[in-house]
Amino acid sequence: MLIFPAIDLKNGKVVRLYKGDFATVHQVADDPIATTKAFLAAGARHIHMVDLDGARDGVRQNGDIVRAVAETGLRLELGGGIRSMADLEAVFALGVWRAVIGSAAVSDPDFVKEAVGRYGPQRIAVGIDAKDGLVRTAGWTENAGIDYLAFARQMESIGVKYIIFTDIDTDGTLSGPSLGRLAELQRAVSCSITASGGVSGNQDIRTLRDMGLYAAIIGKAWYAGAIDLAQAAADAGEQEVEV
Repeated sequence: MLIFPAIDLKNGKVVRLYKGDFATVHQVADDPIATTKAFLAAGARHIHMVDLDGARDGVRQNGDIVRAVAETGLRLELGGGIRSMADLEAVFALGVWRAVIGSAAVSDPDFVKEAVGRYGPQRIAVGIDAKDGLVRTAGWTENAGIDYLAFARQMESIGVKYIIFTDIDTDGTLSGPSLGRLAELQRAVSCSITASGGVSGNQDIRTLRDMGLYAAIIGKAWYAGAIDLAQAAADAGEQEVEV
């Protein structure tokens, strides 16, 4: 299983939210590049970044930071405000390894299909963010009224191979991953699934690994000092597996 330590960017700052609520935004690190290098030193070989400005407003503002992070050598997975082929071209030009399409996958599935066709399924992931089992969009502020399993099946049917699932009720809570919903998602589709939200410590990583998930995202647990990232990478297994 791959480990993706996470950086959420807002106005150039490394921040975290509680359950996706922008009213709870608070800075958790001073320097995104220094944070990235700490991830690398701990044995991570991938990083998950979210441009929160792009996610909510559709306008990405952190391109220079994204480029600098990509240049550290970590494989960079980026989401937030990617809503068109021009957006994809722009983020891949920054050195992004995999782009995460979120809200636009709900509003424009044809865009996702075109993106997978042009760049290949390895370069595109769909972020499914759900609250009470229903998909949320626009930085988690809007209820799309779509069951997350039905949406996952739709994405698989158009060629998506990578899904990042966030249960909003667990995100930033250190309460443990949403194991039940993750297991349901595993049964619903054959995609590679990344667990996002709720990781509270190293035991959660071992549990997710034993479930057979593709990857796990570590956010607040690292910033709060609740997880040993080097141990997480060791427990998860080989990290140099993607090309």
